[in-house]
Amino acid sequence: MTLKKRTTSTAARVARSRVPDLQERLRSAGLRSTAPRVAVLRQLQRAARPVSHAELVERLDGEGLDRVTLYRNLNDLADAGLLARTDLGDHTWRFELRPEGTGAHATLHPHFTCTRCGTVSCLPEDAVTLARGRGLPGAVSRKAVEVTLRGRCDRCGDRS
Repeated sequence: MTLKKRTTSTAARVARSRVPDLQERLRSAGLRSTAPRVAVLRQLQRAARPVSHAELVERLDGEGLDRVTLYRNLNDLADAGLLARTDLGDHTWRFELRPEGTGAHATLHPHFTCTRCGTVSCLPEDAVTLARGRGLPGAVSRKAVEVTLRGRCDRCGDRS
């Protein structure tokens, strides 16, 4: 019998954060710790990919949050540097939790968007290499750019 070493993903470790930890994170960012903000952070901890406002409305249906309150909280959390807010070219903001301690200057990572089903996936930071070159904006060498790859996901494959 072969035993496989169990590794704990970053998402799994983050998902175990307790409510007091989330409340402290909010206060450290200069925000009041409210039940809606904690609910949003907990939901984004569980997310394996960037999530849209509409998806969060659906996921937080039982929490008593209306669409406007949720939208305002997402923007407040993003402005405070706790969330990354990304538009992947479809004019829909998607939100993801920034790793603790990174603030607004966290290294951005690339995303993959399926051109058929619209699924968005996070890619490892090293999936795309940005090289310095003549005539490129300084943001490229500082890796302060958003990179989105488009194509068909494995599930959609070559289906027409």
